[in-house]
Amino acid sequence: MQGRTSTRCAAVSLACVALALAGCFEAGQTPLEPQENPAATDLHAKKAPPAATAQQLVTGLEGASGSAIGPGRALFVTEGAAGRISRVDPGTGVVTTLASGLPPSVIGIGGAVDVAFIGSTAYALVTLVSDPLFPTGEVNGIYRVDGPNSFTLIADIGAYNLAHPPSGFDFFVGTGVLYALEVYRGGFLVTDGHLNRVLRVTLDGQITEFMTFGNVVPTGLEVQGNTIYMAEAGPVPHLPADGRVVAFEPGSISVTEIASGAPLLVDVERGRGETLFALAQGVFGGGDPGAPALPTTGSLVKVEGDGTFSEVVDDLDRPTSLELIGNTAYVVTLTGEIWRVANVSGPPYGVSR
Repeated sequence: MQGRTSTRCAAVSLACVALALAGCFEAGQTPLEPQENPAATDLHAKKAPPAATAQQLVTGLEGASGSAIGPGRALFVTEGAAGRISRVDPGTGVVTTLASGLPPSVIGIGGAVDVAFIGSTAYALVTLVSDPLFPTGEVNGIYRVDGPNSFTLIADIGAYNLAHPPSGFDFFVGTGVLYALEVYRGGFLVTDGHLNRVLRVTLDGQITEFMTFGNVVPTGLEVQGNTIYMAEAGPVPHLPADGRVVAFEPGSISVTEIASGAPLLVDVERGRGETLFALAQGVFGGGDPGAPALPTTGSLVKVEGDGTFSEVVDDLDRPTSLELIGNTAYVVTLTGEIWRVANVSGPPYGVSR
């Protein structure tokens, strides 16, 4: 993988496990209709001196999806297929179990899809473990980790979604497809990539709609002060022009576009200084809505001041989640890998080559 700089495109599958199931579809289209296979990509690149370097750190995770930086500045990753949250040493790649016993995925995807920390306490976001389409008795929502094998449900988001369905676009999973969990003012913000909204959830289980959208497929979140940054994958076929990073604040009735032009965005994170990075799963390969991007078409991109993205590294294989520690990025993939990308920022925030 090597870096290159891209201009704005003319023009998740939710890249992560959750989006891979979201079943996003074009307005007015039923979930079972086939999709045309779009052109491979609109991204036309010019070569730039290589700066960032990517190295495989971890393999073999089971249903890897979301991630967070937690106690000890370690990387924590959800493994939905195993019902587990794992701790990863960011230097050595050694994997240990923080907690296991969460509801695992029951339809091949879903389960624990993201993790966040308030202080030293971990919270897991669980989705697609039950729905009227496949009732199991499990609960989709936020769980507090009380011990290695002990959890407390603090918010039943699936029940909330069934009682408060959206309007204006088609959907078929009534409990939603929850995607990202972000700490916000002593509670959480949660994106739903299927019901197209951001929910606010308090620690005592109160759930409210924080922001609602059309069929934009909200994915990753980042919070800085009063500003919430959000990645959008865009509806099928996830054209690069629909892959956007947007910003909004409490009480907003609309979003501000920060950058666009990367296919199927699934996460956004702030780096050193005022830099913003985003993660693109890659080129949609056609097939049923919710199918993943084509292998090795994903990329880590940086937001530029003119509203475009520049590629930091390309050829990523269906990435799902992004974290930054200093000037190093950690990319979790749908295939159960973690890649460490060193030197993501040039001067003054890093050393260019």
